[in-house]
Amino acid sequence: MRKSVMRIGMMLLVGLLCSEAVWAQACPAWRPVRLQLEITALKNQLERWDVAYYQQGSSLIEDDVYDGLREKLRLWQRCAGAASEGDSDPLLPEGKVPHPVAHTGLRKLPDPVAVAQWLKGRSDLWVQPKVDGVAITLVYHDGKLTSAISRGNGLKGENWLEKVRTIPAVPVSIKGAPPTLILQGELFLMVNGHQQKVSGGINARARVAGALMKKKPSPLLRQIGLFVWAWPNGPQEMTQRLRQLADMGFPLAQDFSQPVKSLAEVQQWRERWYQAALPFVTDGVVIHQAHSPQGRYWQARPGDWAVAWKYPPAQQVARVNGIDFNIGRTGKIAVVLRLEPVRMDDKWVTRVNLGSLPRWRQWAVVPGDQVTVSLMGHGIPHLNNVVWRGTDRSLPSAPSAERYHALSCFSWRPDCRQQFLARLVWLSGPQGLSLHGVSESTWQTLIDQGLVQHLLDWLLLTPEQLMAASGIGGKRGQSIHRQFQQARQQPFSRWLLALGIPLSPQQTMALTNWHQVQQMSPVAWRQIAGIGAKRARQIAAFLQHPPFLALVSTLSSQGIAGFANAP
Repeated sequence: MRKSVMRIGMMLLVGLLCSEAVWAQACPAWRPVRLQLEITALKNQLERWDVAYYQQGSSLIEDDVYDGLREKLRLWQRCAGAASEGDSDPLLPEGKVPHPVAHTGLRKLPDPVAVAQWLKGRSDLWVQPKVDGVAITLVYHDGKLTSAISRGNGLKGENWLEKVRTIPAVPVSIKGAPPTLILQGELFLMVNGHQQKVSGGINARARVAGALMKKKPSPLLRQIGLFVWAWPNGPQEMTQRLRQLADMGFPLAQDFSQPVKSLAEVQQWRERWYQAALPFVTDGVVIHQAHSPQGRYWQARPGDWAVAWKYPPAQQVARVNGIDFNIGRTGKIAVVLRLEPVRMDDKWVTRVNLGSLPRWRQWAVVPGDQVTVSLMGHGIPHLNNVVWRGTDRSLPSAPSAERYHALSCFSWRPDCRQQFLARLVWLSGPQGLSLHGVSESTWQTLIDQGLVQHLLDWLLLTPEQLMAASGIGGKRGQSIHRQFQQARQQPFSRWLLALGIPLSPQQTMALTNWHQVQQMSPVAWRQIAGIGAKRARQIAAFLQHPPFLALVSTLSSQGIAGFANAP
């Protein structure tokens, strides 16, 4: 029985992860012509960035943003059914110098399930930080550095020997080295106490690449370190390999390599290095199988003896699927971007608040654009930038800012739907009358069935009307009616707050009846702490507004305390 339950649990977990993967990789709902236009435009832009990066040593875009857009291109090409192998890869320079051993690259595993699957049946495994820098081949003959080759396309690269000789972290001569020593590793920016989870990538990779590609030697070369992650024809036993590398002047691999036997151990080191203060920027971990083929068998594509499990990026690239204009109780319009779902930490992000209408117009973001989002305090999504603008620049229709304000929409109309509903939610909430069990969906039901068209219509509803309402029913209808009746006993000050008067609870405490409120002049209002000239004018306008006076009259006719004899 227990095994069956465990099997079912695992099936549900795998199903959930699969559904998440499908959700995250959804194709855009574009016509084929639009999809092809977007693919062509993004591919051309990525190629321009590649030329600047690989040929001119200039990074025009953040590393993680580039990676996100490159992945986006791969997705779109799969959606179009036209991606061929390598068609969405970076425009890598071929270079002129052949690598003695090909650079294989790494297959990137997306989640713990994929990592566990890869670990299954393997032994003698080691985990290392995935140092974020620029890959290189170093060749030593008789202990002398004779060649330093950029990764290029994995088979050929550029001759970087002259610049690499000026990097103190790379020894130009080694005692006790084999006659021919071929190493592959990462040139990285040396930093003090870098915490990946806190600081992210800091564009370190691009800075290193820029320094290596400049025609004149850059002072930054002295701040570059080396992490050796492959000795293609070295000892097969990992501890021996690491010890010999350290003896030859490459100690970091030994310092940051740990044996692992399970997914839990991999996760432990991954999380530890993600939070720890390290001397380099990382973007994940690499899991190595100690035994790998001889270097002559390596090809310029990922091998099966090592994989990467990357960290969640500090920011994610997401497509804008739509734009919502949310009108609040006071008439303020908040612009919210609806995003394709992206996973950040342990949550899915599907929306991000952009702010006001003027801010939206300043950003000029439309559906189809690609934006970067990150998580701020308390996991709140934050819009960082628009990193790619789609080919269709059609602006959605936005509500008029002049139409909505603190004195609009005290009753229901089609164009008042959002603000009127927000007024009702405020009225029943803890800052208003505290009507327990009366939520936004309750008000929406009453509006849809024509039972509430004005802000105080609910005071007149009978138990029979509520119980007959579709979606409410008998027991709940009676409970709601009791809440409505109990609201009649609320003090005068709570009613003022519930109706939306621009005062704080403390500022209404001394107000006991409508006659007292009517007698207060702007000067009198300003005697209350926290009320200035502007707020006093707002209060006066609110109290003289005809729809508000109609509400006061309703409360008077219903015998609500403090409103007796009101007009």
